[in-house]
Amino acid sequence: MKNHFALAAALLVAAGCSSFQTSVYEDNLAMPLSESQADSLFYSLSLEYVTGGLPKEACEQINNTLLTTAFDLEDGPGSVEESAIRYRENLIDEYLTENANPDVPGALRSWGDEIEGSFTADWNKNKCYTLTYSSFRGGAHGMYTITYLVFNPKTGTLITEDDLLKEGYREPVSELMRESLRATMADDKEVLESIWLDQVAPNGNFCPDEKGISWMFQPYDIAPYALGAISVDVSWEQLTPYLK
Repeated sequence: MKNHFALAAALLVAAGCSSFQTSVYEDNLAMPLSESQADSLFYSLSLEYVTGGLPKEACEQINNTLLTTAFDLEDGPGSVEESAIRYRENLIDEYLTENANPDVPGALRSWGDEIEGSFTADWNKNKCYTLTYSSFRGGAHGMYTITYLVFNPKTGTLITEDDLLKEGYREPVSELMRESLRATMADDKEVLESIWLDQVAPNGNFCPDEKGISWMFQPYDIAPYALGAISVDVSWEQLTPYLK
């Protein structure tokens, strides 16, 4: 597949700080569908991963989870570079296959694919990671998702809501989340009325920080696409009765 595009070199950029050490794998390409066509596949990757400062098993577990989530892998990932190359080449194959038919409308021939992941916060010695994926396959608009991952640095395992909150938390915390949205959007009742409040509940996509917990909902999860991804924040003070 390397003959079909100009491959940007993968960059390993050191980004270590204190004992926790990371690097960033980067890759970019712009590949025309053919020499005679301007339609192109645009791809961008920037993925931070762990290189040291944690137990070896924890590093491996964190990186495996990052790669599996970022590249939507069904089988176990290899190294960061191997997984990234496999994803890029599969994307190219899909692009060429889907657009091989000359009857495909021109508006659908320009694709975009962007993945960006980084460690964004430390909370109670745990590592919070934000992964953003954007894709465009022609048409009126693209699609994007924002995924939070919270890692236990000792084991590399993911921390869940059940690890933080007492049994029976779901209904009362759901109501706290709805109250947060009502307060945040008190000055924009039209937007608030567009949100499907009955769908607002802990969804596993959360990030804790010094202020509280933020839950992220993707476009279409609790509102029409026009409202985009929606963050719902609940303070530790409000969550106190439900914390373990």
